[in-house]
Amino acid sequence: MIENSRSEAYAAAGVDITAGYKAVELMKKHIRRTETPGVCSDVGGFGGLFEPDLQGITRPVLVSGTDGVGTKLKIAFLIDKHDTVGIDCVAMCVNDIICCGAQPLFFLDYIACGKNVPERIEQIVKGVCEGCVQAGAALIGGETAEMPGFYPEDEYDLAGYSTGIVDKGRIIDNRQMRPGDVIIALPSSGVHSNGFSLVRKVFDVENADLKAPCAALGGQSLGEALLTPTRIYVKPVLALLKEVRVRGISHITGGGFYENIPRSIPDGLGARIDKASVRVLPIFRLIAEKGGISERDMFNTFNMGVGMSIVVAAEDAEKALAVLKAQGEDSYVIGSIAEGGEKIAIV
Repeated sequence: MIENSRSEAYAAAGVDITAGYKAVELMKKHIRRTETPGVCSDVGGFGGLFEPDLQGITRPVLVSGTDGVGTKLKIAFLIDKHDTVGIDCVAMCVNDIICCGAQPLFFLDYIACGKNVPERIEQIVKGVCEGCVQAGAALIGGETAEMPGFYPEDEYDLAGYSTGIVDKGRIIDNRQMRPGDVIIALPSSGVHSNGFSLVRKVFDVENADLKAPCAALGGQSLGEALLTPTRIYVKPVLALLKEVRVRGISHITGGGFYENIPRSIPDGLGARIDKASVRVLPIFRLIAEKGGISERDMFNTFNMGVGMSIVVAAEDAEKALAVLKAQGEDSYVIGSIAEGGEKIAIV
């Protein structure tokens, strides 16, 4: 089929159809790792089919999220490492929908590139599949678009889409939030996938030695630190939701603390963050020092070491921390909910 579908004219214009077929063949072994009981179709059709298990769900609600990796991809291009950005792509979607209490069911990816190099596409999808495994979601489809003249040959863009499910009665409802509730932090792995336009400017990454060991990062190279994939919080949060009534969840992405934490808090209440309790990672101290960036701007751009915040009643805080610890999360308290005043105060 591959040879029969080859178009010499299309190839002369820069699009190699056969490269797309080869990429699909290379990625199939990775996609098989993500299969869950609901998968009803193989990759390669016009649509991905999925049959959700509705057992125990009274009023099923679908929750969808879509996102990309952003200019973090530039770091992958510069150090020629492409097997982790797919994790970022999955994380940015599933970490959003878990904020509603939804369990991710499936994922689809979209890769647009200047030249389809099958081995590179395989590495990208390998990362997507690893992210899906971490999230418990199936990769049921995707698209690779070869777009010569639109993207440089060695560059690509990556985006994704996920759908999850939650019983309507179990949707996270911040109307139950009260003054005195506790805010718990789930640690991040680093910069995750936001703020990279500023990061690239601060470090002048196109001209920097991204592979050299960096003393400020404990000997890790700057490139390794920046390319560390976004953590996926689905499984620990789902475990927590079974044991504790959670009153709010925020995924700390672009806009940092100031934009994201208030999104889970109802009108009339505000978050009070104890700045001294935040375990700021070395990469953020380096960014602030190198770029001369104010503390407020840092907290308004980056996650600062907190990838997700969770609000629970004060009486449930100890149990919540124990459940998260059992899931491998070194979670800790960073603040509380207060009545009136600013939507968020970092003091």
